[in-house]
Amino acid sequence: MSNSELACVYAALILADDDVAVTSEKITTILTAAGVEFEPYWPGLFAKALESCDIKELITNVGSGVGAAAPAGGAAAAPAAVAAAAAPAAKKEEEPEEEEDDDMGFGLFD
Repeated sequence: MSNSELACVYAALILADDDVAVTSEKITTILTAAGVEFEPYWPGLFAKALESCDIKELITNVGSGVGAAAPAGGAAAAPAAVAAAAAPAAKKEEEPEEEEDDDMGFGLFD
């Protein structure tokens, strides 16, 4: 990420924190006041990308996306899955080892 992009992100966060609409003019004003050198197209791109977003909601819900929802719902099942996976391993340790060249209990010509 370039400094111009990062500066636009910070400017958008400043505007959102002050409950001000994120526009390219306001981003440009903040970047100019901060003395940041930036490509003139960045403020417009960021303003356009963020015009339909609620930035505060986006920040507060960073960890609750589609991918993060599954572990929360499946958290109770995780210990059971670990226990089920560990049970065959414990059984296997109790059984005496068979032949060294026996490959996972089946052979090519069995």
